[in-house]
Amino acid sequence: MALFYRFIFFIAGLSIMTFGICLTIKAELGAGAWDALNVALTDSVGLTIGTWIIIDGAVLVAVNSLLVKRRPEILSILTIILIGSLVDLWMFFVFDPLEVNGLLFKVVTLVLGIFIIGLGAAIYLQAKFPLNPIDSFMMAIIERFRVNLMMAKTIGELIALVPALILQGPIGIGTIIITFTIGPFVQLCFPYFEKLMNRLLEGNFQGKY
Repeated sequence: MALFYRFIFFIAGLSIMTFGICLTIKAELGAGAWDALNVALTDSVGLTIGTWIIIDGAVLVAVNSLLVKRRPEILSILTIILIGSLVDLWMFFVFDPLEVNGLLFKVVTLVLGIFIIGLGAAIYLQAKFPLNPIDSFMMAIIERFRVNLMMAKTIGELIALVPALILQGPIGIGTIIITFTIGPFVQLCFPYFEKLMNRLLEGNFQGKY
C-alpha cells in the first residue's frame, strides 16, 4: 500500500502542478524561465509546449550526468514525459479556448497559478520518486560547483532565461515573481502533505498487525 500511496501523490501532484504552469502561461504577464523558453520554442520552431518540455528534460538528463559524472537518471525521463504530456492535455482540453483579459484578471490568474504549482510540487515531492530533470539540474550544479541552493537556482534560471529572451519568449514581471515565490509556496504547503503521507503510511503499517 505504501507504493500505492506514493504513486497517487506523484500523479496527483504532477497533475496539479502542470495545471498551475498552464495558468501562469495563460496569464501573459511572464512565465517561469523554463516555461518561457518552451513557449518560445513552440512559437518559433513548432511542436507543442509539452513536447519541448520533454526534449529539454532529456537534454538536461544528459547534462546532469556529465556534471556529476554518473550514469544518467533514466527514470527522471519518465517524470518529464508525464509533465510534458499533462501540460499538453491541460492546454488542449482546458486552456485552449480560455482568454485572460484585463490586468486584474491576469494578476489573479498568475498568483493562482503560482500557488497551484507550489501545492502540486509539495504533493508530488512526497512520493520521493525521481525528480524532474530541472530540479535534478539544480542539484547537479550544487554538487559540481559547490554553490548554495539559491546560486544554483539562479544559474539554472539564467540558462533558460537567456535563450528565452533571444527567442522573444513570454518574459515579464511574472517571470521575476515566479522565480522568487515558487519556493516559499512549496515550503508553505509541504508540511501539511508530509504529515498526511506519514499518517497514511503509519496507518498502513499498523494495519498489518
